[in-house]
Amino acid sequence: MAAAAGDVRDVVIIGSGPAGLTAAIYAARANLRPLVIEGEPSSSSDQPGGQLMLTTEVENYPGFPDGIMGPDLMHAFKAQATRFGAEFVTEKATGVDASERPFTVATYSHSVKARAVIVATGARALLLGLENEARLMGYGVSTCATCDGFFHRGFEIAVVGGGDSALEEALFLSKFATKVTLIHRRKELRASRIMQDRALANPKIEFLWDSVVVDVLGDTSLESLKVRNVVTGEDTILAVHGLFVAIGHVPNTDLFKGVLDMEDTGYLRTVGHGTWTNVEGVFACGDVQDHVYRQAITAAGSGCMAAIDAERWLAETA
Repeated sequence: MAAAAGDVRDVVIIGSGPAGLTAAIYAARANLRPLVIEGEPSSSSDQPGGQLMLTTEVENYPGFPDGIMGPDLMHAFKAQATRFGAEFVTEKATGVDASERPFTVATYSHSVKARAVIVATGARALLLGLENEARLMGYGVSTCATCDGFFHRGFEIAVVGGGDSALEEALFLSKFATKVTLIHRRKELRASRIMQDRALANPKIEFLWDSVVVDVLGDTSLESLKVRNVVTGEDTILAVHGLFVAIGHVPNTDLFKGVLDMEDTGYLRTVGHGTWTNVEGVFACGDVQDHVYRQAITAAGSGCMAAIDAERWLAETA
């Protein structure tokens, strides 16, 4: 770990998506010597760079009128943070001791002391668990209608799920698609009545009840879905241009159970409109505490907030 024995960092940042890297940029420019525990390469959302490392073209991040590939955007974030002096450890955090200050953050091989900690571990979308789903993620398969709906303008698409999130996705996507097929494993929705009424009244949304997606088909991009009726066992092929999986998100907060206050859903609680957690000196930003917007731009904004909150708190407690 990039710290001498006995060294105490001003700020340790856990996570390296848009929130963590923006926090690193601001903290480094404030001469807080941030150390970023960025995760380790994998196919999961807590890898270095977060979920955007699994995204193809990003067209809704300001400043890139022609779009930018998700990994390229994250590499630019990291290069900017590095330029101002942020240091990185390519390991996963395995423990946080916030019982006394300075705090201790551990990885598999090291531990580091920190006067302040910024948590930016993000959240991961729940997926169907199909091999081809992972292969075609970003090539017709998506977990974010706001991010990718525009790419399917004028085509037929499908949404999997039955809760409010799935219906919100379907309603949003109906602005672009010629038809949205909502695939649900039951014959009744779990969504709130008002959301059900809106979806049922939308002429572009059709419902495929008692059904599950058992395969995602296509060579280099999504072409169709194999859908199974759970009552009859019959398989059918549904030709679609896009598949949006909307069966929920899970925040990456297991590390903080018993340490930081959480919502019933596992998202970290922050105070008011800021990034303060229930532990003074520990701040949370990005998707780990935001279950409403879940966008790269909002995550980056809250990362800026967390760094400023940490800087001001450190100045007051120096």
